[in-house]
Amino acid sequence: MKNEPRIIKVEELLKNEEISIPSYQRPYKWTAKNVHQLIDDIQHHGDKSAYRLGTIVFHRNEEGKLDIVDGQQRTITLLLIALAIHNNDGKLAEGLNKGKIEPIKSALFNQLSFSNPITQPNIQQNYLDIARRVVDFQAETVKFLYERCELVQVELEDISEAFQFFDSQNARGKDLEPHDLLKAFHLREMAGSTTEAERMSAVEQWEGLDTPELKKIFSHFLFPIRQWAKGHSARHFSKNEVGVFKGMTPTIEEPFPFTDLYRIGHFYVEGYNQEYHRNIDRKAMAYPFQIDQIIINGKRFFELVNHYKAVIKRIEGYEGLNEESKKILNAINNYDGKGRTGDKYVRNLFDCCLLYYWDKFGEVDIDRAIEKFFVWAYSLRLRLYNVQQASMDIHALESPHLFKTIREALHPSEVLNVPLGQVELNMESKTGKIIALFQELKYLPDASKQQ
Repeated sequence: MKNEPRIIKVEELLKNEEISIPSYQRPYKWTAKNVHQLIDDIQHHGDKSAYRLGTIVFHRNEEGKLDIVDGQQRTITLLLIALAIHNNDGKLAEGLNKGKIEPIKSALFNQLSFSNPITQPNIQQNYLDIARRVVDFQAETVKFLYERCELVQVELEDISEAFQFFDSQNARGKDLEPHDLLKAFHLREMAGSTTEAERMSAVEQWEGLDTPELKKIFSHFLFPIRQWAKGHSARHFSKNEVGVFKGMTPTIEEPFPFTDLYRIGHFYVEGYNQEYHRNIDRKAMAYPFQIDQIIINGKRFFELVNHYKAVIKRIEGYEGLNEESKKILNAINNYDGKGRTGDKYVRNLFDCCLLYYWDKFGEVDIDRAIEKFFVWAYSLRLRLYNVQQASMDIHALESPHLFKTIREALHPSEVLNVPLGQVELNMESKTGKIIALFQELKYLPDASKQQ
């Protein structure tokens, strides 16, 4: 059931003892720039009869508390401002006493003992910045903040509806990364079919990945592979493409035969891991993920991300390569031009091919695969003087359609026997080690004429 939105004052928000910051919320990531912008807004609009700060969405949980679903970043910052005002013992305190303005001692103060390693330093640093700013506050500024700064409060009693609201609101905004929206969507999909402990576990694992790592997993690996394998462009992973990582929910009885395979796999793994025998043999069965599979919404999505984090790490540390493969990896890791933007795009092609192949065929013929993917990816670098993101995208989608081949292959030989033509060099420099390897592998038409 959805209560009608209503306007609340900052004072009412901060004095509400029912408010709670749930464990599944994303870390507090507001920067000093965000904080100073909010304070500047408060100070610059003090002559208005009312000033709207934004929207805050609550979910009424089973204990009757109001969990913040959306608006956490702004709420914590307002809380830090109130705390700094409360702790100020200089001119501001004198002005408040004269104006008979009582500093707010919010019940939320005791929730500032956050354990998240991202949240902690942000709160500490932002509080110090805020404490410096409130020294310049006038009593009228505090009165304006508490009594005339407003928020739109939306209270929802259904957790699924709350996350749906969060998802739709932020899909139109500019403050959230695509993976933040996916987190909200898949937490919503877990509602009603998982325990609070499972939701907390999913969030803890997710928050164990820092933002650059999450961005890389999605934009560098999962998104382009899923797109290129289907013959689709993968130039930008933005909020408009989050649908690539939304799929089927096992608990919903879609009348489609294709969902049965995924539903069987999902519930079999669940049942196996929950049997009492697991308390004896201490074994656990992991869901058999594939990068190009239909996404299973909810818990499996979070597991998928952590699974591929581990796979990527395993590939990077793999020690079973022959000398030729080691030579190739050494070359692409150390040649002079490897740090240029275009060369990073080419490396992206190689990395994605290797992960996609490993995901399907494991270590089988991995040395031949490395050579094949090296020649295919770096032929783009040797052929073009200027490699751009569009160049990478086009190369992934044109003949010999390597990603599509991997997707459809039933045996490694179908990938490893794909013919690759010889390469004609441009006059681009800083690729000496790459050129030498192409000559050694006989992929240059006339080595004696190349630089």
